Amino acid sequence: MSVAVLVLLGVLALLPTAVTRMPDQSWLPPALQLAALTAAGVLAPLGSTLTGAPRACALVLGVAAAAGGASPVVRAAFRVAGRTNEVPAPDPNPAPDPNPAPVPQPDPEPAPTHVLRGGGMIGVLERTSVAAAVLTGWPAGIPIVLAVKGLARYPELRDPRASELFIIGTFTSVLWALACSGVTHLLVT
Repeated sequence: MSVAVLVLLGVLALLPTAVTRMPDQSWLPPALQLAALTAAGVLAPLGSTLTGAPRACALVLGVAAAAGGASPVVRAAFRVAGRTNEVPAPDPNPAPDPNPAPVPQPDPEPAPTHVLRGGGMIGVLERTSVAAAVLTGWPAGIPIVLAVKGLARYPELRDPRASELFIIGTFTSVLWALACSGVTHLLVT
C-alpha cells in the first residue's frame, strides 16, 4: 500500500504539468487531483510505516504534491467563486413597460492591468512552506507564512476583486497543502 501512496503523491506533484495542454475551463485536472488525493488518504494508513530512503522519498513527494499539485484545484475554486457572483441573464422577451423610466447605467469599473501578480509562484512557495512546517512538526510556522503573505500583499488588497482572489486562493492553497501533508504524515508515522 505504501508504494501505491508514493505513486499517488508523485501523480499529484506531476499531474498539473502533464495537463497543461487542456483548456483552462476543464474540470478533469482538479477532479483527478482530488481523486488521487482521496485515494492516497484512504491507502496511507493501510501501509506500513516507512523508514530510511522510502521515508525521505515520501517526505519529498509529499512536499512536491503540496507545492505543485494545487494549481488546478485553486483555478477551479476561482471558477466556482466567479459563478456565484454572476448576475442572472435578462429575460430575452420582456413585457413592454407602458411608462419606461430611464435606467441609470453604472460606471464601468476599469479593469486592473494586473491583479495579484505572481500569485502562482507565491502559492507554490506558500504551500511548500506550509507543508514543510507541518511535516517538521512546527505547525506554528503556518501563521507566520500567512502573515508574511498578507503583509506583502496588503497594498494590493484594497481592490475588492484582489482581496476576494487572495482569500479564495489562500484558503484553497493552504487546505491543499494541509491535506497533502496529512497524507504524508500518515505514511511516515
